This record gives sequence, C-alpha cells and structure tokens, in this order.
Amino acid sequence: MYDERFPGLRRRGFLAATTGAAALTLVGCGGGTDDKADTGSGGTPKRGGRLRAAFAGGGASETLDPHLANLFADVARAKALYDKLADYGADLSAQPRLAEKWQSNKTLDRWQVTLRETTFHDGKPVTAQDVLHSYRRIADPKQAFRAKASLEPIDLDASRATNARTVEFVLKRPTAEFPNILAAFGAYIVPEHAGDFDKKPIGSGPFRFVSFTPGRSAVFRRNEDYWDGAPHLDEIEFVVANEESARVNALLAGQVEYAHELNPTTARAHEGRGQIEIVRLRNSAMQAFCMKTDRPPFDDKRVREAFFLIADRKELVAGALSGAGEVGNDLFGKGYEYYAAGLPQREQDLDKARALLKQAGAEKLKVTLDTSAVAAGFTEAASIFRDQAAKAGVTIDVKTGSKDSYWSDILDGGTLCCYRSGAMPIEAHISQRLLTDSTTNATQWRHKDFDALYQQAQSTRDKTERAAVYERMQRRLYTEGGFLIWGFADWILGTSRKVRGVETKAPANTLDWARFDKVWLA
Repeated sequence: MYDERFPGLRRRGFLAATTGAAALTLVGCGGGTDDKADTGSGGTPKRGGRLRAAFAGGGASETLDPHLANLFADVARAKALYDKLADYGADLSAQPRLAEKWQSNKTLDRWQVTLRETTFHDGKPVTAQDVLHSYRRIADPKQAFRAKASLEPIDLDASRATNARTVEFVLKRPTAEFPNILAAFGAYIVPEHAGDFDKKPIGSGPFRFVSFTPGRSAVFRRNEDYWDGAPHLDEIEFVVANEESARVNALLAGQVEYAHELNPTTARAHEGRGQIEIVRLRNSAMQAFCMKTDRPPFDDKRVREAFFLIADRKELVAGALSGAGEVGNDLFGKGYEYYAAGLPQREQDLDKARALLKQAGAEKLKVTLDTSAVAAGFTEAASIFRDQAAKAGVTIDVKTGSKDSYWSDILDGGTLCCYRSGAMPIEAHISQRLLTDSTTNATQWRHKDFDALYQQAQSTRDKTERAAVYERMQRRLYTEGGFLIWGFADWILGTSRKVRGVETKAPANTLDWARFDKVWLA
C-alpha cells in the first residue's frame, strides 16, 4: 500500500503532445521475446502476484477519467482499465486494438471501422454506440479533453453506427492517416452510460478496478475475460512518488518493483550492479533547437543551414543527455514510419558555416537562445551550443526563462530556443507543428506549397506513393527547416530483478510502454 515515505506532489511528469504543459509526449504490437527485458533464467510467463509501480503523480486532483489523462501516471492507469480503437506500435504506426479492422472509401473521407467482439468489465458488449458516445464526449466544446484536437477531422454529427459492431466515420476532408486518429492519445472507449469514473470505472481493459486514492494509490485486478489474453499478474498497484530519488529508493528497498522516469545519472550508477534492472526506451524524446523562420536572423535559410552545421551532435548527446540517447539529423521521428532515413547524417562543418554566414551578411551574428530548467538537459544543451557557435564567430546569449511559462513564452516569442517532444507519428508532428495554421508552430514555418504537400499525402491511397510525398516534405525540412534536431533521448525505467516481460523497444507513449498486462513476476 501507499508508504508515507513517498513524498507528496512536487514534480509532475507531464505528457504533452504539443508545446503546452511540458512538451514531452511519450506506443502497437510488441516484439518477440528478444524485445523484452528478461533478467535471470526462464522466459515462460508465471501467473500471480501484485506488481507495485511508482510514478510521479498529480496530487489530490487526480482522476481515473481516461479522457482527462495528461500525466504519465494517468495514462498508465487509463490503459490498464480501458482500450482505444487502435494504438501506436514501436514505429508509431497505428495497430488495431478494439477495432478489428478499418476500411476507407476511394476518396478517403469515409471510413468503416469494425469492432472486435468483446465486453466491458460489467459484461455488457462494446458497441458502436459506445464508440460514438466516447468520441462525442471527448469533442464536447465545453470540456478540455486531451484527444479533442485529434478528433477534429471527424464529422461526429454525420457519423453513425451501421450495426452493433460497425461505425461509419464521416470525415471533413480526405484523411489517409485516419487510423492515427483512432490511436490518438486519450481517445479511450468508455460505456455509453459511464458514471462515476473515480469510484466505479468500467472499461474493457486488461485490469478491473479495486480501489483508488487520488495522489496516493490505485489498485486494479486481473480481467480474466480480457480479449487480448488475461494478464499474468493478479494485481497491479500504482503508487505515487513524485521525486525521482523516492522512486529509486523505493525500488532498492523492495517497496515497489517498477520505477518510472529515472535520470541518466541514476541509470549509470545502478546499471550492471545487480540490484535493479535499468530499461532504456530508445527514441522516446526529440531534442532540438527551434529557429523562428519568419524573423531575422533565421528568415535567411543560409543562416539556418549555418546553424545546422555549427552543431556537434555527439557532444550535445554526451553532455546534455549524459550519453543517454543518439544523434539526430534535423528530422523528427527517427526510426518511425515514413522517416526519411536515406538522407546523409549531418556533421559539424565550421568552415562551411562561416562561409554561409558571410554570404548572408551575418559574420558577427549575435543571437539570444531561450532555455529553462523545464526539461532535463535544456540548460546544459544551451551552454554547449553557445560554445560550439563561438567557434564559428557567432555570439549566443543564453537567457534562462521561467519553468512555469516557458512553453507559452517560446511558442511565438524570441528567435531561438531549446525544444523537445515525445513520440507521435511523423504525420501528427507535421500537422500539429509545421502547417500554416498549426496551433503549436514554434518555428513559424508557414509555406502554402508545404501545406499542399501534406494535403496531397492525406489524399493518397497508395502507401508507397504517400511515403514518397512525406519524404519530399522531409527533404525540404532537412535543407531549410527551422528545427535543429540534434538528438533523441532515452526514456529510462528501473525494475526489480524479478520483473519480466517489460518491453524495451517501445518509445514512451506507445502501446507497449507501461503495459502491465504482459509483465510477470519470476
């Protein structure tokens, strides 16, 4: 149960798909046994036991309403109790979940979704009406539900249930990546007559509700009738420990078996020592500098290219991420579906950077770099990049802003800033951040021809042809975009040595991250 040695609310592990709140978004199909953290001998799952998982929480205001899930703890609890129609695989492609299959018309503006035959925890079937109810609830203009913006392309008034297990979704425009909407963060399916989410939540997920004390503990029990196979564990308990040190100490003391969100220093101190296991989820968080392309000096693409060439990515990963990550190539979504992996890896070239700055009349350039302690590694990355830029004759003034207002401050203000993002499909990154009317367009990248390419991709049925359009868009961003993406950080977990089945190839936010129905205790 909850231990008073776990401190109360201090630090929140926010989950945000945009630059709001805390801009780290942390998703279907699990890999084979090679993809699991498997310590000791024996890979055969064992049934039974209670696993205790420590997360940073949200205090007394916490809720089990899955449509309000924003913190990592909220999402881990929601996915234990509920299902979505689809979810993201390790490569951020949409994988069927409650939806058995989906099919579009020729113009990609109507999609038929067939539900698998399954039931909620109260024994009632999951129906098309439950799906429409859930999506209409999320889209309520009076509410601030997480998935509302993701569902925007759906005309929910025109969409209908054609039978008990089939929904016809009518869209406002052609949307080739419609399955991404079904997998959207927070788009959980709840019963049409769902009532008190905190006292009697009823989902279709792998665990059933037992108890919940906001800010302290939630206990769920195995759902023997789960459509994807009953969990191995008897019970899962989520405990709140807001400080990283509290989560680690609880793990070392045997008070919990799983600790979420550890820092690289902690991981290095314990990796290979035999007390606990360290699990690194690769490619979980993009790390970048964001250049405003609509104002001096970055309205000149030669200056942007010079900054691409100033960055020593290996030094940034080593210094700002303590080596817990890999270098980026100025494109979002390394390893994800549609990623333009064929472009040459960019290396530091100070001579060429100086030549480009000279051509642009910016030889003795001075620029302010906004940063903040709002995210791990931000202030370190700013200092390292300042020193790298000095070698090219550029003077960078590092300005440290408020943790509370940083994300809103840098969205429209300033010229250069530190930035990060968690996992999402490349298509979602483009639509949320790189179109003229995107609400979180931090680089102020506004090009009608680029917008047209996105619409072309969304109107293209053939996946190979669609991939070619996305590659064309990425080539342009690689050449002249505003995101200097220098690295991708690992997301780090700690587990007891007796924990088995933790997925190691699922970036945070994907289906197999924090997925406790496939975990067991040896």
